[in-house]
Amino acid sequence: MENKTQVSEQASERMVRILSRDIEGGMKIYPGLTKIKGVSWTLSNAVCKTLNIDKNKKIGSLTDEEIKKISEFIKNPKVPEYILNRRKDFETGENKHLVGSDLELQTEFDVKRLKKIKSYRGFRHMAGLPSRGQRTRSNFRKNKRKGAGIKKKNKK
Repeated sequence: MENKTQVSEQASERMVRILSRDIEGGMKIYPGLTKIKGVSWTLSNAVCKTLNIDKNKKIGSLTDEEIKKISEFIKNPKVPEYILNRRKDFETGENKHLVGSDLELQTEFDVKRLKKIKSYRGFRHMAGLPSRGQRTRSNFRKNKRKGAGIKKKNKK
């Protein structure tokens, strides 16, 4: 019994690095993988199912071989295309899944392209306004301190 608690304590203290992201060892695999940018709950579930890893297992108790398997699978997932985050890529037209800094860079390039071609969404990005049709009357205010309405008199 003592030995089992020692192993679980060591696993929870250990930090695991998967795809250049540190994840606390005490977290379970299913929610822990979602800490990686570009990994959704659905993809995390698919990783656990296809690699036959228990979702409730702690990340700190994974072996180096299992961590390598997980990172390889996330880089090149063999899942249905609706789970991928970059379907019908603009330049190549293929379905791919981007993770981490690659995802951030690609998003930045997409926004720059929209600004360059001066599309509606590009103009909204330039102005710092929402580009997906949300209302702007009450949200997305720049000067939040300067509220419209009744101002109270200063008491002296």
